[in-house]
Amino acid sequence: MTTTIIPGELVRIHPRVQRITAPNPGMMTGPGTNAYIIGDVDNADNAMGDLALIDPGPEIAAHADLLIQHTGKRLRWIFCTHTHQDHSPSSRAVAQATGAKIFGFGKVPDDGRQDTEFKPDRALVNDDVVDCGAFKIRAVHTPGHASNHLCYLLEGSGWLFTGDHVMQGSTVVISPPDGDMHDYFASLNKLSSYAITAFAPGHGHVIEAPREEVAKIIAHRLKREQKVVDALMKAPAKTATLDALVPVVYDDVSPKLHVPARRSLHAHLLKLAKDGRAVASGEQWRML
Repeated sequence: MTTTIIPGELVRIHPRVQRITAPNPGMMTGPGTNAYIIGDVDNADNAMGDLALIDPGPEIAAHADLLIQHTGKRLRWIFCTHTHQDHSPSSRAVAQATGAKIFGFGKVPDDGRQDTEFKPDRALVNDDVVDCGAFKIRAVHTPGHASNHLCYLLEGSGWLFTGDHVMQGSTVVISPPDGDMHDYFASLNKLSSYAITAFAPGHGHVIEAPREEVAKIIAHRLKREQKVVDALMKAPAKTATLDALVPVVYDDVSPKLHVPARRSLHAHLLKLAKDGRAVASGEQWRML
């Protein structure tokens, strides 16, 4: 049986990986944002070995203090998957306390949802590999949820730390203008070129069937896209606004979720436009 994720609890999930979840549960974050500590902490010969941290999380002092307590001066590398407010802000407090260097994608998008103070000590691009001594971490650029989104592969283990590219228990919101559904599909398909055995997501539990999960996500998104097409074709004059489409396309979702759903709907429409299948005229959308 899957155990409940408890914020602040240090949990070993792999011989080289421990998880601490931030106390920021909610509609968009599930149990909270997962931070992952990586290192050979169980090996007595490497008891003082260097550690890495993935996604320090939101700017919550108590959470940063816990990360510092469990890593201290052994922490050398902080990796951020992207710069949304629940993933990267605590990197500064943890880096200042430990002397660790911050890694991530270099550019912070300007869409009002970002950690605008994020400045990595080293900007990473796709397939950059950081040698951490006892282990190596590979950056995989996965735009879609965010244009600066990186997943991190723990080389040799098959574990991919997915941030918000893949989440356990829910689908990812794609919020234009920075979020891009066309890019998201491409980034999902891109994962097939890597030897991945498990996803360690930014929210929720480890996913131990990664290829099946990707196939399920793509199928779900394509089904949702078809609902967008069908709703437009059935609309008066075969045109409709976002607000008119939301309750039809997301009739299987609680109205409480229609605000974020509207953003993903917009992303689907923009993808259809990129595919040459739909066009916008003012606030009205229609199929071509």
